[in-house]
Amino acid sequence: MRASVAGCRMSLGALINGLLVSVVAALLWKYSKLSEHAALLEEELHMTRQSQEVSQARIDYHVALQALHEHGTRMVCTGKMHTDRICRFDYLCYCSEAEEFVFFHSNTSVMLPNLGSRRFQPALLDLSSVEDHNTQYFNFLELPAAALKFMPKPVFVPDVTLIMNRFNPDNLMHVFHDDLLPAYYTMKQYSDLDDEARLVFMEGWGEGPHFDLYRLLSSKQPLLKEQLRNFGKLMCFTKSYVGLSKMTTWYQYGFVQPQGPKANILVSGNEIRQFAEDLMEKMNITRLEEAEKDGGSVEDEKEKKDEYIVVFSRSTTRLILNEAELIMALAQEFQMRVVTVSLEEQSFPSIVQVLSGASVLVSMHGAQLIASLFLPRGSTVVELFPFAVNSDQYTPYKTLASLPGMDLHYISWRNTQEENTVTHPDRPWEQGGIAHLEKEEQERILNSNDVPRHLCCRNPEWLFRIYQDTLVDIPSFLEVLKEGMKTKPGLKKSKPASTVHPGRVREAQCQTSVQTTNEAKLTVSWQIPWNLKYLKVREVKYEVWIQEQGENTYMPYILPQQNYTFSENIKPFTTYLVWVRCIFNKNLLGPFADVLTCRT
Repeated sequence: MRASVAGCRMSLGALINGLLVSVVAALLWKYSKLSEHAALLEEELHMTRQSQEVSQARIDYHVALQALHEHGTRMVCTGKMHTDRICRFDYLCYCSEAEEFVFFHSNTSVMLPNLGSRRFQPALLDLSSVEDHNTQYFNFLELPAAALKFMPKPVFVPDVTLIMNRFNPDNLMHVFHDDLLPAYYTMKQYSDLDDEARLVFMEGWGEGPHFDLYRLLSSKQPLLKEQLRNFGKLMCFTKSYVGLSKMTTWYQYGFVQPQGPKANILVSGNEIRQFAEDLMEKMNITRLEEAEKDGGSVEDEKEKKDEYIVVFSRSTTRLILNEAELIMALAQEFQMRVVTVSLEEQSFPSIVQVLSGASVLVSMHGAQLIASLFLPRGSTVVELFPFAVNSDQYTPYKTLASLPGMDLHYISWRNTQEENTVTHPDRPWEQGGIAHLEKEEQERILNSNDVPRHLCCRNPEWLFRIYQDTLVDIPSFLEVLKEGMKTKPGLKKSKPASTVHPGRVREAQCQTSVQTTNEAKLTVSWQIPWNLKYLKVREVKYEVWIQEQGENTYMPYILPQQNYTFSENIKPFTTYLVWVRCIFNKNLLGPFADVLTCRT
């Protein structure tokens, strides 16, 4: 009896001990889970803070992380080739340790176009507006979304971002032509790339001397590649656009063929002037409005007094050795004020303020001439070229001034007198030095009086000549300038020529008749384009193409009237295809109307 009571007591004690152990274990497990959850929450809070440090924007880190795990990366691109492709990504990530972009695959990932290995031939897209340059290619690595469990926790960038390469941020021409203008119109192309978008520069350069100009494109500070490492080992851009539009570029630098205007220029001065006006507004620069003048000696005299000439002064290379004499000659010849500006000594906005009211800009060939896009309409650009540098071969600024709608008058002067040049053969090669070359090559360059056409970018003869200093021959300079001014359009404001294209001709029809077994007639008629009655057009003509069915050639005609009877080369019992379109002012072509099928 006692033994059984003692046994019950022992069993009860063991039961209680077991229960206590179970309760303690449960509490410890729960505490462990709570601690783990708290650690996860703390880590999530830390990553949220890091993400918000990047963008100063609120972000739900848990939602973003879950979206990345579940949906992975998504990509939809425009453009058929890498040279014209821009891609939009959701959750494109960047591993700063590997210096690679990462596409995370899940069951719901989208990759359009899905090129497979073809995207490496040679790239998915160009990060720069400079076409097909192998240092500007973009691509990404691929990982399954499950790999995120083993990787550093990502920092998310909630801003809409434009990811691109600056081509050469140290050179003002490249800053405007290759970076700012393309970025500006790429941002116009997509509505969510607004003033709150973030620019991310992946080429690896530092800020450079013109970084304030890049800041004008967005209210948010641009990010450099080197800065991404500071925010975390894995950065994920919640929404990003990668690549730049090339539609605004007008010049190619000679990587494949000697430099010159692009074969197919798609931009006009109207778009460039819109860009310039927007930048001026952001720099708080107001252009003096040019009031319409009806004529009269008092107004003309006032206008003359308000005009002035700007000379771009350089202080290190490519100097105008007699700059003071040149300024004096300009002032005396044209009876105008002459103002000097210098990139080395003045802020860029202060230079733009001066240029925005100038009548004439004079400068040695160089990147500073890109600032001519801020000149008022009707201004003159005068570009000076050193000895042996052919002005017809280096035309980025002539091409800019000549774009329809820029309304700038361009004149070039070239130093043809070798005694008026100062060379620097002992400088480093990148500043035109030739001391590192073989003696024979040095002699050849020194004896040459015309740099031959060449490819970019380290031609020693070009560098030697372009970094010369020049003593400008004042009489020949003034003669070139006065002759050039004779072809300048009148200073009076005039309405620009129409650039409106005609629409389709309407109600096009044909009638045929057979005269004899060997003779037939084909009459084609049409009504004017719908938009013609709303336009004041100087000259209207019509282009008609006639092609015998089954033949490869056609007969073109330019006609002043809306109907015409054709008999020459028209055969009986034959089918002809006929196209008709309108032409305004000699070169503004409309679309062809639907093809007519005419049986004689």
